[in-house]
Amino acid sequence: MALTAGAVSADTIRFWTTEEQPERLAKQQEMAAQFEAETGTAVEVIPVTESDLGTRATAAFAAGDLPDVIYHTLQYALPWAEAGILDTDAATEVVEDLGEDTFAPGALQMASTGDGVASVPVDGWTQMIVYRKDKFEEMGLEPPTSFANVTAALEALHNPPEMYGFVAATKVDENFMSQVLEHVFLANGVSPVDDDGFAPLDEAATTEVLEFYRAIAEASPPGELYWKQSRELYFAGQAAMIIWSPFILDELAGLRDSAPPTINDDPTSAELASLTGIVTNFSGPSNPEGAAWGDIRYFGITTDADTDAAMEFVKFSMDEGYTQTLSIAPEGKFPVRKGTAEDPQKFTEAWSQLPVGVDRKAPLGDLYDAAMIDEIVGGLDVAQRWGVAEGQLSLASKMINSQAINRIVRQYIDGEVDAAAAVAAMNDALSQID
Repeated sequence: MALTAGAVSADTIRFWTTEEQPERLAKQQEMAAQFEAETGTAVEVIPVTESDLGTRATAAFAAGDLPDVIYHTLQYALPWAEAGILDTDAATEVVEDLGEDTFAPGALQMASTGDGVASVPVDGWTQMIVYRKDKFEEMGLEPPTSFANVTAALEALHNPPEMYGFVAATKVDENFMSQVLEHVFLANGVSPVDDDGFAPLDEAATTEVLEFYRAIAEASPPGELYWKQSRELYFAGQAAMIIWSPFILDELAGLRDSAPPTINDDPTSAELASLTGIVTNFSGPSNPEGAAWGDIRYFGITTDADTDAAMEFVKFSMDEGYTQTLSIAPEGKFPVRKGTAEDPQKFTEAWSQLPVGVDRKAPLGDLYDAAMIDEIVGGLDVAQRWGVAEGQLSLASKMINSQAINRIVRQYIDGEVDAAAAVAAMNDALSQID
């Protein structure tokens, strides 16, 4: 898409970004300069701390002084649209102009307003089951794409202390446990909310979740486990499966000195990466389609914007400038737009060649095979979160943050309550959150 000088009326537009680290800001300022060179419109890149974004946007809206474009997290898309902060018509037009079918369906669905989108999806990541592909193949096991496959792998591979079948999250006051549990509940089609708010958890399907989680916890080491132990044990070659974010991908390949693989004597070795497979979408018995847990970021065009200029900037950032947008942090910015109508894999291929790592750099495409790259990006097609489709993300977030689910699941794992009592306790606790 060629942008012609003079196509945009504003002299300067303002862009709020939560990517405020110096290296990331520099990349965004380079993109702004490229956009200005093409269009004559300058972009003022304004860093905003993510935890301040909600209050700053509300205050700017009240003052009639919103920026033109805001890079924001999923949690704000629908509430800001309802509050009148976002110009949903402009966002929808951008998606249509770029080609709706070039975007990951899950990323669009999460921001759906019914007749369009609240904001334009930019990038995202999906939580993953990280597993020892070599061990699975040796034992003739299917990849861990379902509760049943995971359970079968536990039986075949759990041999402590040499190899634990899993390292499950069991530390109740860690957000990591909340995130892993939401993924497991989603996988079995269980949610605590519907269109009207709280919805009692289905006892049969929730019991399946509880039994599965107890199975992976029983195949884990004892203790209060969270992301730290799961990474350490997997990196030492002592875990067959863990659940983690994609930020592990560069560390797995020996590119980060602060988190080296210890499976052999070389902390810079990519050996463990070569032995690893990942699954983003997995399913429970009550939900054969399964789900991926996704975190998506968006470009919101505001109701105070110079609309035409803002739309052109977002289009530029999602088209000619999209590879640079992703290059800000490729290991955590998967392309929600895989390509163009003419070249459907253009951006996926470009992204896979972007260097990742901290102390050393290498492209993901050099570290992992094409099928794994496709699995990494494909999770965004079916990415979900509690409450998004129902317009209840805020309520669902409060339920998660209460850690009531973590606490009661832990009681069930520890044998303090049975499944029926655990489901009743969760429903009682969640029904009181508003």
